[in-house]
Amino acid sequence: MVLQVALLMWIRTIMNYQYRHGKTFTEATVFLYREGGVRRFYQGVGAALVQGPVSRFGDTAANAGILALLHSNPYLNQLPSPIKTVFASVCAAAFRMILTPIDTLKTTLQAQGARGTALLRQRIKAHGVGSLWWGAFATAAATFVGHYPWFATYNWLSEALHEPPKHPLIVWLARLAFIGFCASVISDSISNSLRVIKTYRQVNDTKVSYSKLSPDFTFPKLVITNGCLLLAEAARLVILEDGLLGLFGRGLRTRILANGLQSILFSILWKLFLDLWNSRVHT
Repeated sequence: MVLQVALLMWIRTIMNYQYRHGKTFTEATVFLYREGGVRRFYQGVGAALVQGPVSRFGDTAANAGILALLHSNPYLNQLPSPIKTVFASVCAAAFRMILTPIDTLKTTLQAQGARGTALLRQRIKAHGVGSLWWGAFATAAATFVGHYPWFATYNWLSEALHEPPKHPLIVWLARLAFIGFCASVISDSISNSLRVIKTYRQVNDTKVSYSKLSPDFTFPKLVITNGCLLLAEAARLVILEDGLLGLFGRGLRTRILANGLQSILFSILWKLFLDLWNSRVHT
């Protein structure tokens, strides 16, 4: 996982910047590079190195643990694979809420740059430590909506596509890579709008009022709770800026590329780890 963070951090910075500010992949890349060079793409890397392995462990432990628990029950074992995955997704979503402050630090640094740390200090001073959990419910929703289709697709394809012999190795690895990439594309397409809302709210540094909006804004008056944008209002602001296409499509291609690469790496490494673990247990 540390290797994945090191290799893919730059593209995730571009993605989170797109989530907050819009722009195309090329525009965001050029802007970030001009703002701080190569180092700008790795702001928040410390938080990412903590969050990445821990969150991925939570996701996989929830999936593997829940499936093992259900498998041990003669009645629940008869449930279809997608239904079993629902239980794992709920556990993963709850775990991600606990990690929200780490994600907030990482995402704010990625989206806001060097001023991100000062922004968070000001926000804590103004709204308390609880402001680090802004977007926690959106994080849980996005995790569930993303986790369920990923593992449902992964588990279904793993059952549908019979595992070939490990020789030749390229065929065995190609199957894992294909399963991981398909799961990633489906998951990202479904959950992207929630991640846009989560990021928009998570890195917001000030209250939002009528005076800060365009005169053409015709939605009902914004509702503010403890200085936080309600999720519906964050969605409205994104729609105001970029329309529905912005809500559902901001950073989607970048996310599919990043998560596709990560899923391919993860699927292969995770399977190799399980095989290694099983071989040691049985010897």
